[in-house]
Amino acid sequence: MITTTLSFANLHNHGELFANMLRARRELFIVHNKWDLPQALGMEYDQYDTPASRWVVVHDDQGRVLAGNRLTPTTAKCGIYSYMIRDAQLGCLETIPANLLYQPAPIGDHIWESSRLFVAHDVPASIRRRVHAQLIQQLGETVRSLNATHCLTLLAATWPRWADRVGVKMRAMGPVMEIDGVENQVVEMDFSLTVH
Repeated sequence: MITTTLSFANLHNHGELFANMLRARRELFIVHNKWDLPQALGMEYDQYDTPASRWVVVHDDQGRVLAGNRLTPTTAKCGIYSYMIRDAQLGCLETIPANLLYQPAPIGDHIWESSRLFVAHDVPASIRRRVHAQLIQQLGETVRSLNATHCLTLLAATWPRWADRVGVKMRAMGPVMEIDGVENQVVEMDFSLTVH
């Protein structure tokens, strides 16, 4: 199992990995979960897949994507968009409720947003927990390498069951809400105290 953090600056060093990650996102979010999301060439994408973002990918040595995640700085700005959680709060996104946070969405160099976090639906149960832990560990390392300490993310509201297992301090930033039949909640992940 390999973890790689992709950016527009290093995509060329990793062959098809970025495209494979977008294909895996399509397979999970569009085909399996039946979400209505943009797609082209068998890949899922959105307005936040820009050079400002990074992508953490867990994969095997053949490039098969097991899990992934996108990181976007909370300071990002592109046209009317900034980052997904903030844009939802501002009413820019129809599919996510605007009342997803208790406070105004933060903007700061030390906070990034984690979005499109997934473990592929066909990853065997015997290794799912390890794949998920690997993803979160690399997420923390990447966040710290970007001189940040925290991530905001919209997760299934079951996060308290596994937060301790991956060794990351988390706290709720908004109410539990149903989105597409699943209870979700915005959570802040604190990587400032995790071991480097």
